[in-house]
Amino acid sequence: MPAKRKTVSSEAKRRVAAPQIVSSRAERGIAVPVAKKFKDSADNPDWLAPDWDDDLLLGAHVSVAGGSQEGPRRAKAIGASAMQIFTKMANRWAERACADEECVGFRKALRGTRVRATIAHDSYLINLASPDAKLRRQSIESFVAELARCEALRINYLVSHPGNYMDERASGIQRNADAITEALSRVPGKTVLCMETTAGSGAAIGASFEDLAQLIDAVAKPFRKRVAVCVDTCHAYSAGYDLVNAYDDVWRKFDDLLGMSKLRVMHLNDSKTPFNSRRDRHELIGEGSLGERAFQHIMNDERLARVPKVIETPKGDDPTATDSRMLARLRSYLRPRTGA
Repeated sequence: MPAKRKTVSSEAKRRVAAPQIVSSRAERGIAVPVAKKFKDSADNPDWLAPDWDDDLLLGAHVSVAGGSQEGPRRAKAIGASAMQIFTKMANRWAERACADEECVGFRKALRGTRVRATIAHDSYLINLASPDAKLRRQSIESFVAELARCEALRINYLVSHPGNYMDERASGIQRNADAITEALSRVPGKTVLCMETTAGSGAAIGASFEDLAQLIDAVAKPFRKRVAVCVDTCHAYSAGYDLVNAYDDVWRKFDDLLGMSKLRVMHLNDSKTPFNSRRDRHELIGEGSLGERAFQHIMNDERLARVPKVIETPKGDDPTATDSRMLARLRSYLRPRTGA
């Protein structure tokens, strides 16, 4: 039986809604507004991190500026139990390996947090579906390096965009699957690859559950168990999956084509653009075209209770304060469970 969700204390909610200054200066009555001194509250020694008393796997994509060990620190500052990072600069081809010292430092930092699900997102430049031989080979080598870093850091999941086919969809899906097979064969381990749903613009693969089902089926059987799905709510809604007015129908179709067991990660993002817009524009939770209703469904759906969920919403002037507010908002949608 799934563990019961405990309610969040009103005090915890207040701490997130209005972060307090709790230093000796504050005790002396000297107000020091966080935003005026620190660009990110995670860097403020007086920041009081949320301490949520529940069993959710919920967090955000956090920065690793300053080194991968900084990711857990920033995740702790928002009270995260799930965390997503980049393991390299996402918009550059330059690769790197994780030195032993870095790996030890990352794992040590992680032990000091409540994070139980770790996720990396691969480079935006990778296109495993490309018909261009040179670009595809470069993408494969970059993807192999991404997997290797995940294994070195012991990251649970690697989220990847399925790429752009450019010529024919079926051919692109097969090229992607072949590349995944090669990469997983070259980097054995436990990291699960999660192919992300896309908004459906241009020649992008992954805007339909059918695309993802075909892609996974085309991966060589010995490696198929290491391939799963990440559903991004903004992308899915923009691609025509109505999570607002046809919520159950969406998941019924997912289950029919892929099986709910293949859903291993979710990106919770609202959308700046209308339903079926085919555009990828993230918005703050409850403030876009999905609104609160879709996220209320998601947060109370028992089928999704153990799926790690991370937000990739706009960070504003203070990433830690903004992400804390969004995670508090998501928790506010939880309904008391029967018998709790």
